[in-house]
Amino acid sequence: MNKYHISVLLIAVTALLSGCDQSSQDPNVMLSEGQKDPIKQLEITSKIDRSKFGYQQTFYVPIYSDIYTDRDNRKVLLSATLSVRNTTLKKSLYINKIDYYDTHGAFVKSYLHKPIELPAMGTLNYIVEKEEDKGGSGANFIIEVEGIDDTVTPVIEAVMIGNFSNKAFAFTTQGTPVIH
Repeated sequence: MNKYHISVLLIAVTALLSGCDQSSQDPNVMLSEGQKDPIKQLEITSKIDRSKFGYQQTFYVPIYSDIYTDRDNRKVLLSATLSVRNTTLKKSLYINKIDYYDTHGAFVKSYLHKPIELPAMGTLNYIVEKEEDKGGSGANFIIEVEGIDDTVTPVIEAVMIGNFSNKAFAFTTQGTPVIH
């Protein structure tokens, strides 16, 4: 191979690899409206007057990154969708923290860099891919929310799906308020 062919090959490989943007492979971006990160779209950009807030709550949401399927202890990876729903017709819900922890209680990742505003009747869905197995079978989210009053109490759930052999399964978990 001469220098010209090697140069062309290197340029082609570089162009190919630079096109592999991590965010373009994120299902949260690919499956969202406008192919934008749903959390970034909800980030608060202006100052919020929190002095009027009368409701604040922390929720624990269990997530199963994997489960065991039979007596041979075969582990099956699961994908999970975290769903935070504002059930009010007129008031926004503010989410200040979405942190992910593993089975042993060790912090894995924070999903928020800024607080987000979930509009009335709005839903935030966020996918944890099955390939993300850092959480383990006892993974969980800690979510902090606040709002004007306790009528903005959210519904927080997680839906896990997976398959093993020729069988598919799905199940849900509910967010539970944490007492400080």
